[in-house]
Amino acid sequence: MENSNITVPLQAKQNLNCEVPIMLLKKRVPVVLIVLILLINLASVSFGNAAEPPYIMIIVPNAPDDLDIGIGSNESFTKAKVVDKKIEKYYIFYSRDLGDIKEAPVHTLKIDANGHVYEISFDKPPQRYQNIYTLNLESRTLNPGKSTARSITLVLLRVTMTLLIEGLVFFLFGFRHRRSWLAFLIINLLTQGALNIWINGLFSVQSYWFFGLVLIEVLITIAETVAVLCTIKEHGIRRIFFAITANFLSFAAGAYLIAVLPF
Repeated sequence: MENSNITVPLQAKQNLNCEVPIMLLKKRVPVVLIVLILLINLASVSFGNAAEPPYIMIIVPNAPDDLDIGIGSNESFTKAKVVDKKIEKYYIFYSRDLGDIKEAPVHTLKIDANGHVYEISFDKPPQRYQNIYTLNLESRTLNPGKSTARSITLVLLRVTMTLLIEGLVFFLFGFRHRRSWLAFLIINLLTQGALNIWINGLFSVQSYWFFGLVLIEVLITIAETVAVLCTIKEHGIRRIFFAITANFLSFAAGAYLIAVLPF
């Protein structure tokens, strides 16, 4: 029986080589997402041994220096504790400081800013802790939750910063192929999407966010390293060093931004 040699055309080989990274990425995307979702759930820390979280937090964009906010009735008002986050301030009330006020079906907010004093009434918050409101000083309105525009702006800021930092590292590590950059972009959009879902679920002044961030960043580094190895064919072991370096730098920058800016 004669031996037969099968020759694969050069074009077919090239097409096969181009399809392999995309096929591998498609296979691993669900796994990466599942692991990230599990981590997001694991990173939700119980309040059992934590300090008492705030009862009410009021977000005030561009708050003036002389702004005071209190909750009470008649002439008795409890002033809020203030946290300055550069572009906005948080006015925080704890249950232990409000006494019987928090049991009233309607709460009264007293605002003193720019020489004007006025009051806003709102229904008793639905939750025992972590009730968030946004105060608009211009319209003198108090709305439950965070502003959608605010959340979008902060997410875009974090994602853009990550892409710029990791993109610069990617370039400095010598990656030049178009498909390598496409894979880099897809991988980062997936992992940053999962990370920002977790960040947006955080309460803005909780003290233990850093530990959860470290935990989720470790898994993101592992997931991105696996994805880079499977989808990017440029260079060899350098891909691993890129993934670790890029994630460390973006983590350091991101942790700083979260510490000094809102999230």
